[in-house]
Amino acid sequence: MQALAQEIGLELDISYLSPELPETELSGWQRDVDRANALLEERCGPGSGFLGWMDPRALAPGPLMDDILQTAARLRAESDALVVIGIGGSYLGARAVIEALGAPEAKPVFFAGTNLSAAYHRELLTRLEGRRVAVNVISKSGTTTEPAIALRLIRQWLAAQKESARGPVVATTDANRGSLLNLARREGWMRFVVPDDVGGRFSVLSPVGLLPIAYAGIDIRALVRGAAGVADACGDTDLRRNPALCYAAARNALYEKGFCVEMLAHFEPRLRFVAEWWKQLFGESEGKDRKGLFPVSLDLTADLHSLGQYAQQGRRMLIETFLVIRGGEPGLQVPADEDDGDGMNYLAGRTLEEINREAYRATALAHREGGVPVMSVALDRLDAERLGSLLYFFQRACAVSGYLLRVNPFDQPGVEAYKRHMFALLGKPGFEEQARALRERLDGSAGGGVVRFGG
Repeated sequence: MQALAQEIGLELDISYLSPELPETELSGWQRDVDRANALLEERCGPGSGFLGWMDPRALAPGPLMDDILQTAARLRAESDALVVIGIGGSYLGARAVIEALGAPEAKPVFFAGTNLSAAYHRELLTRLEGRRVAVNVISKSGTTTEPAIALRLIRQWLAAQKESARGPVVATTDANRGSLLNLARREGWMRFVVPDDVGGRFSVLSPVGLLPIAYAGIDIRALVRGAAGVADACGDTDLRRNPALCYAAARNALYEKGFCVEMLAHFEPRLRFVAEWWKQLFGESEGKDRKGLFPVSLDLTADLHSLGQYAQQGRRMLIETFLVIRGGEPGLQVPADEDDGDGMNYLAGRTLEEINREAYRATALAHREGGVPVMSVALDRLDAERLGSLLYFFQRACAVSGYLLRVNPFDQPGVEAYKRHMFALLGKPGFEEQARALRERLDGSAGGGVVRFGG
């Protein structure tokens, strides 16, 4: 069975799921999928207060879309580069689209606050030297540690520059409260709103993602149009005609059979951050209550020379989903060589697109023969509209998949655990008692569990 949405330019190939998941067994999930999808549509499931992403058109209606485009144009006119400050869903969606579609001639977009590395941020500040820099800081509260520290660093750097090097600053934050909102008001920064009913990992088609994407010169209207097309098509819940629901059902059916890791594999380096966004989407949505497929990604063909060995012959706990681009790639051909010392003349005159396509087909077949159930999500080409359809495809599938798994796909309580420990260890006011308890635990275990060369 192959689930198609040809008018959208996206299809899901499930022909390599057998024998672990025959078509008849997958079809048997229709009733469960209908129930899970109804929870979503009727807004009566866990996390129903965070479904603002379901209608992509409503996330950026006409006037807001115009405002985003005008602001992006102003930022481009008044800067040489944009620094986006945010972490998790506040930056991954935008980076995924920019890395996938950004043109070489576009003004660069840099990212800060994604980690706590001194080396990373020092290198970033060095790369900003001599540029007029605009900033888009994205945080609902303004108190998340990584972006808050990055904002301090960037503001300090900007203050030390000549006025001509300081571009505009835009805050994308809560509409009514929070430290970032207060700072933006005090500094007179332009502002956009993080929607209350949209979690970070579902926010790429809101101002959170659309402003930096527009700065990069990417057609955000086409991006939203592609997403809206899939949203409209999801009105048909038949697994044979709805790739998003079919994908959700297949991954849950395989999970119930004991598969515990899903690999998202692609053959285009510019899709790397689409895979990173996918990992957050599914990992944070489903990884709770001791449940969920663990999402990992493969950059192919490079990883075929490393992790490909495990995929082919390691423990049989893996399922694999390929991202495939079927056309529209550059027509770069392999040149002929008179001596043919490397034996590659049999490929002379063939395009890298064709060779890459056959590498995908060979890999999917080899992994299937090695015992890995395989699906493929294919786009007829990679442009803003198709990428928008892909993003929404995964969002819709993730929401339904979470409900099939019987978890709340829209919360992330586990994310707070490391934050509480970090606040305590760094001496944040209000965490004194927890800090004492943690230090006793850490001091008590010091040395006993450490192995060193020479004893």
